Amino acid sequence: MQPALRFLLPFLLLAALAGCEPVTLAPSAPAPPRDVAPPEPAVAAPSAATEVARTYYARVEANYLAQDLLRTDGGGADTPFTARDLAENFIRIAFYDEFSERGGRLVAASSENRLHRWEEPVRVTVEFGASVPATQRAADRASVAGYVARLSALTGLPMRMTGWRANHTVLILNSDERAAAATRIAVLAPATGEAAVRSVVEMPAETYCTVFAFTAGKSATYSRALTVIRGELPERLRLACIHEELAQSLGLVNDWPRARPSIFNDNEEFALLTRQDELMLKMLYDPRLRPGMTLAEARPIVEAMAAELVPGES
Repeated sequence: MQPALRFLLPFLLLAALAGCEPVTLAPSAPAPPRDVAPPEPAVAAPSAATEVARTYYARVEANYLAQDLLRTDGGGADTPFTARDLAENFIRIAFYDEFSERGGRLVAASSENRLHRWEEPVRVTVEFGASVPATQRAADRASVAGYVARLSALTGLPMRMTGWRANHTVLILNSDERAAAATRIAVLAPATGEAAVRSVVEMPAETYCTVFAFTAGKSATYSRALTVIRGELPERLRLACIHEELAQSLGLVNDWPRARPSIFNDNEEFALLTRQDELMLKMLYDPRLRPGMTLAEARPIVEAMAAELVPGES
């Protein structure tokens, strides 16, 4: 069996993590100012582990493509959906969490939650591990920048790329860099719990990327996010990670197997944001919804929005 393409999105509420030990910074590596991104590292030679991982994930991607998976067309005549489908998929993806922390580890455990989203502008920056090639850095930075602009246009949420006062950092790291990422995570998101840090530094082979979204206290409004992507992934898989993780960081947090066409499921049919995903992002940031709403409060509004977006297809 081929490994599943999994995107982990635990909700890390700062209040819930108050009892956890934060990751401590190494005394020999003082934290740079959080307002400014660190200098771009010089390109270093990849380790043997990174070379092995590149070969492995190239085979994984090739196997997906041979099965006509990781589509980039956004859906079409073969993937119809109705207003009722859109409403139910949105509810399952926006009002349920995919993971929870148990015994110091993140485990799959779907549970109903309130609506979460950003209310302040999102300032995105990308940092690369030293062994990520310069050509890949340029391509990935361009991919993130283009996608950030697209997400902003879809949601109406101000989003931009910047190295100044970023509140969403995308880390693209190869094997050794990811294993040593605890110190950087502590600088970027000091409230990150032990289980979340372990999910990065001990990332299993079947996990390709992860994103953490943070709120202050019991708020349902995001204030910070952190994405980690395997640098060894080939281009299509890296793009898939960029698309799903950045979209999930906006509040579409769960995977739902019945969502089609969508990147918010585990069947790997689509690599890039689909038409239905675009509509769900529009719904998420519609002013008729607000952070903290319960499913019971939001359901009639969600159903009305879906009927407006997919008229005559209920």
